[in-house]
Amino acid sequence: MKFELKNIKKLCASVSLRLRVKNTLSEAKRQKHTILLSIFVVTCLSCGNSNSSLHDLQKFTAAHKQKKYHQLSKSQQIISDKLDNLFTHLYKTRTFNGSVLVAKGGKIIFQKSLGIESKERNAPLTDSSMFQLASVSKVITATAALMLYERGTLDLEKELNVYLPDFPYENIRVKDLLCHRSGLPNYIYAFNDELYRQDFKMSNVDMYNFLVEKRPYPYLRPNRRFNYCNTNYAMLALLIEKISGKNFSQFVKEEIFEPLGMKHSATIHDIDLNGANITQPYDLRWKTVDFDASDYVLGDKSIYSTPYDLFLFSEALYQNKLIKPETQHLAYTPHNREWKSKNYGYGWRMINFRDTVKKEVYHNGWWHGYRSSFHRRLKDTLTVVLLSNQLNHAAYQTNKIYQIIDNTNVLAEVEDED
Repeated sequence: MKFELKNIKKLCASVSLRLRVKNTLSEAKRQKHTILLSIFVVTCLSCGNSNSSLHDLQKFTAAHKQKKYHQLSKSQQIISDKLDNLFTHLYKTRTFNGSVLVAKGGKIIFQKSLGIESKERNAPLTDSSMFQLASVSKVITATAALMLYERGTLDLEKELNVYLPDFPYENIRVKDLLCHRSGLPNYIYAFNDELYRQDFKMSNVDMYNFLVEKRPYPYLRPNRRFNYCNTNYAMLALLIEKISGKNFSQFVKEEIFEPLGMKHSATIHDIDLNGANITQPYDLRWKTVDFDASDYVLGDKSIYSTPYDLFLFSEALYQNKLIKPETQHLAYTPHNREWKSKNYGYGWRMINFRDTVKKEVYHNGWWHGYRSSFHRRLKDTLTVVLLSNQLNHAAYQTNKIYQIIDNTNVLAEVEDED
């Protein structure tokens, strides 16, 4: 298969971006990079085999990624090497297919993509591959709702009937949605028959209308106890639309993705599911996992993104660019008194919530062939992102990453003292 010229241009542009030299470099170094790029272009154009050319590209870009490696401290290089060994092993043993990023203090320590983006397109995963975030989408939905709360247009204490007069359930406050204490029925189970209608793509309005018309029995009385439910966040997306005057896809794009430079993030409504950079979901035998009508309901899932874009989102929170520290404190506060070791805030799960040093806020996700983990340790501004488009559990093994980071830090301190 021949490389198309437009693909060569795209590859060259990508490599050229990686080779952009800082103004402080000498002219001689600039010329050296230009010569290297020219040699690479000629090699690609003269190569008739796409697999060979792709291999050359990977080797070429890998060499320049080593420059980032040398910008790390000694302890960070040790961490990066150990993480590379871990994920290379998981990939070779066929227990991980996906992308991973680990950052601390605003610096990316490790980033890698391993495996298949799409069998149908014969496309490998890259750092630009977009994954269905599944329930990790909830942290973005919660942040969007809290942005409206800060603007004074959404009152967390108000009942939903104030904003949606025909809502058929009483005594449910906005904050009950955020921390999963509404007791609402889960639309995915309540409307199971509707989900499998041929060619039906359920919208949030469809889901809401089903709730109004059918009024399925609630699972619990409001605020009785925690009950994780996708309906809560689908309802939050509707509230965001009603209050902001924008559809949910437009709101997160204009208020979050674009301002933060999250160039590879969008809802399912704004992407071509068969397009470039869009991952396809697979089971353990590499059979494509089918979608159903609920894939098109937003708020609870169906945002597509990359580890790097989630890193940008995480950093924006650390730097208080999206919501204020006091609002984040609300999000990271446990709101379920019946839980002792773990808890749920506003859009975030949490562990070690009584320990200011070890406190970790996170969300995992699984949905139709996708597995996702987005973890943040607040004290040392750590960010860990694992996204997979195959039904494997390696995407949830963040504890191994923490062990490498924390053990290496101890060793590095001893070495520095010597």
